[in-house]
Amino acid sequence: MSDVSGKTVMITGASRGIGESAARVFAAAGANVVLTARGGDAIEAIAADIGAQAMAVTCDVADYAQVEAAVAAAVAKFGSLDILINNAGVVEPISHLDQSDPAEWGQVIDINLKGVYHGLRAVMPLMEKAGGGSILTISSGAAHGPVEAWSHYCASKAAVNMLTQCVHKEAGDKGIRAIGLSPGTVATQMQREIKASGINPVSKLEWTDHVPPEWPAKCLLWMCSAEADGWLGDEISLRDEDIRRKVGLI
Repeated sequence: MSDVSGKTVMITGASRGIGESAARVFAAAGANVVLTARGGDAIEAIAADIGAQAMAVTCDVADYAQVEAAVAAAVAKFGSLDILINNAGVVEPISHLDQSDPAEWGQVIDINLKGVYHGLRAVMPLMEKAGGGSILTISSGAAHGPVEAWSHYCASKAAVNMLTQCVHKEAGDKGIRAIGLSPGTVATQMQREIKASGINPVSKLEWTDHVPPEWPAKCLLWMCSAEADGWLGDEISLRDEDIRRKVGLI
């Protein structure tokens, strides 16, 4: 498993689910963790529970100025920013295209796609100057195939997959390790929202079909190791049994 002791990781959407689990997994591995989310109270409580090596910064990733300020706060406190985990994402409101609200559809793009771009833009110059870093982005099977009533989510995740490839193309030779993670269906609040919609096959899955958020969190830690270098500029699927074995999940 990767040695992240003393390194600093910033995690977007860290108030629950994969983001919260990643904060705890990386902290347990010795990293400094910077939790960002729109819900300040939630991340403050998680950071307090983790201890002195964690800090919380209220941040809406859809606003570049807030992301830039969060990165500056992380560097001011811990001296560096070595790993960025682009985790923030939403699927609501779930709606068929012909019934969708343009403003709400656009807001999902602002969070899921522009939010990832904002993180990349804020950290890449710092990482390049430092000689490298890891940028890990949560992708989805929805990046590769259409899902009914998820046009905003599918489109944003497909675009994010291309952003990972662009980072590798432009900055791989500068030491930046860009990898996407498709975690499969995870037992999070997002899945509860999906189930409530009842629209597509994903909403019909049993709760026991979903993996716990600790699984992708542990995979993200493994992705910081040289063992994951074969996937640079590409995407790792946690559905792959070989990957689960490498991470130590089976």
